[in-house]
Amino acid sequence: MTTLDDRLAERLARTAADNIGREYPNAPGHLLRGPSDLLSPRELHPCFYGSYDWHSCVHQHWLLARLLGLGRAGSETKAAAGALAALTPEKVEIEAAYLRDHPAFERTYGWAWLLKLADELDGDVLAPAVVAVRDNWMTHLPDATYPIRAGTHANSAFGLALAIDHARLVGDDPFERPLVARALAWFATDRDYPAHLEPGGDDFLSGALMEASLMTRVLDAGAFAAWWAAFLPSVPAALREPAAVTDRADPKLVHLDGLNFSRAWCWRTIAAVTRGAAAEAAAERHLEAAMPHLFSGEYAGEHWIGSFALLALT
Repeated sequence: MTTLDDRLAERLARTAADNIGREYPNAPGHLLRGPSDLLSPRELHPCFYGSYDWHSCVHQHWLLARLLGLGRAGSETKAAAGALAALTPEKVEIEAAYLRDHPAFERTYGWAWLLKLADELDGDVLAPAVVAVRDNWMTHLPDATYPIRAGTHANSAFGLALAIDHARLVGDDPFERPLVARALAWFATDRDYPAHLEPGGDDFLSGALMEASLMTRVLDAGAFAAWWAAFLPSVPAALREPAAVTDRADPKLVHLDGLNFSRAWCWRTIAAVTRGAAAEAAAERHLEAAMPHLFSGEYAGEHWIGSFALLALT
């Protein structure tokens, strides 16, 4: 089984620490409502201004926090700790105010990663931003009649999965209940999912497997087995075999490397419930395909993809 060795952990930490301090190039998801909104990334987001875009910067911080929590940052421990220490209360409050003032910003992908980062940090470092994200979720859920099944940032199952994990970790039942209810309302009756049509050309998430990973969180093992059998009566080869990447300098095509990592992560969550050797084997095939390209030298992938590798490996 592919695992996280010390050399890889250090290199992931080094890359993430470099990324989060790199302000440009930058692709801000910022709505300009007037001339006064024309601000630099660092002015808008004093915590999460680097790593090309806000959500990537958040999950590169998560990578550092995760490695520190595992005691695996090695020679990069000081750099990782310093990067996290820069998340000061004053800066976090600016991020929280932005989230409150822009309630659709990073919905729901960035929200999910912010909660996941908070789960790895001690104390209330991100508390104001977490409250803002929670409030945005609670406002959004009643209006979200239909799920988004895309293989990119807006994927509803990904956002719900990480939000449910957070709610359970902190014991926030009033947050967990509507999240679980929405997951069931959206996905519990899905049948014969057209997984043979995957992947899309810029997917970094599998619509089918991300949905299944979410359902492992809201159904017990027996109910999940029944749901899985109806959802995918037969698993197509397109879902078992890794995606091919033709150009890692292309910011959309390199998403498919991330897809291979996120599929491995999802297959492992499914295997943990079904105890299925086929699911574990599919996870390993995807990891074996993606690992050689983790450090491609192309910033299009390197600014974010390490986080997906760490998800799959830990």
